Amino acid sequence: MKKTVLFSAMMFAVAGLFAQDAAKKEGFNFTVVKENPITSIKNQNRAGTCWCYSSLAFIESELLRMGKGEYDLSEMYIVHNTYLDRADKAVRTHGDASFSQGGSFYDVIYGMEHFGLVPESEMRPGVMYGDTLSNHNELSAVSDAVVAAIAKGKHRSLQSDKEGKLLWKKAIEAIHDIYLGERPEKFTYNGREYTPASFYESTGLKASDYVSLTSYTHHPFYSSFVLEIQDNWRWAQSYNLPIDELLEVFEYAIMKGYTIAWGSDVSENGFTRDGIAVLPDVDKVQEMSGSDMAHWLKLSPAEKKLTTKPQPQKWCTQEERQLAYDNWETTDDHGMQIYGIAKDQEGTRYYMVKNSWGESGPYKGIWYASEAFVRYKTMNIVVHKDALPKHIAKKLNLK
Repeated sequence: MKKTVLFSAMMFAVAGLFAQDAAKKEGFNFTVVKENPITSIKNQNRAGTCWCYSSLAFIESELLRMGKGEYDLSEMYIVHNTYLDRADKAVRTHGDASFSQGGSFYDVIYGMEHFGLVPESEMRPGVMYGDTLSNHNELSAVSDAVVAAIAKGKHRSLQSDKEGKLLWKKAIEAIHDIYLGERPEKFTYNGREYTPASFYESTGLKASDYVSLTSYTHHPFYSSFVLEIQDNWRWAQSYNLPIDELLEVFEYAIMKGYTIAWGSDVSENGFTRDGIAVLPDVDKVQEMSGSDMAHWLKLSPAEKKLTTKPQPQKWCTQEERQLAYDNWETTDDHGMQIYGIAKDQEGTRYYMVKNSWGESGPYKGIWYASEAFVRYKTMNIVVHKDALPKHIAKKLNLK
């Protein structure tokens, strides 16, 4: 009896191994080509702060690359300062500039230069309401209402205190102090006392070293322009490159040891919740009607099988990228960090992506975005200016 049970258990185990091996062969198997150092995976939780998490992930990798050691920088410090500035812009434009939780990579580049930086230990998410993660639903409801009441109200003038400070600004600052915590003026880190400004200076970072790049035809190539997306409320400029040259920057930067802050559209089914982002070419896989660029990523349940294993992928043109941007198929959804290159078992290239959704998915917070997906769905990137190939930097007058 015992032998029979033991034999059955062994057979089940062997069958399980075969099943696992078959599943592995059926799915994606990645081989790393180049992987640059990153810091730990973070979780933005219930907060629209991907722009800050991805930017600081990028900055933390920059510090590793510069030989400065490992830092864990406070997102909420930058978020607090940025939201106050965004509220001011919304009021100054009478609500024409939006006020929301979103932001851009430039908010962090601008923020570290103008507000400084602080370590995570000085201003953690969720602390003010007894949590370890952010939940900005209530903060947004309160702050949005205050900003809208001032920005869109029919006020002849705005009231100030005896020192001349606008009362609504004191109110919005107090709201963010309550939900995010007060911003430290001084703190001690590794035995030394700093201000946020002196802490930033101590890192050796320079905001002027970083450039934003994009690729759209409604502005001239090799010029800079204000990317027309709502969360670019600071009206930051991006340099415009043909898409082939933008992808050349991806390759050159990563292979030279740099990482990339990556803004992309992740609202489509091609960006799965299983750590994969692909652009399947449905015309090559099976006969389907209406297989335009909008349809390629908005897959039906049957078509979603195209994202479960390597398949032929669509290589979009510059014109298709532009059309997707113009008709709102490509939107400014999410900021992440690209830090490496990998290949699947069929040799297709993918970018290794650090996300800010915690250690989720089969790759524990890491996504693999195919080169085809990145080519089509990249809104903009931020890189160190030295991460540009020399001939491209010359075209942009950066060398």
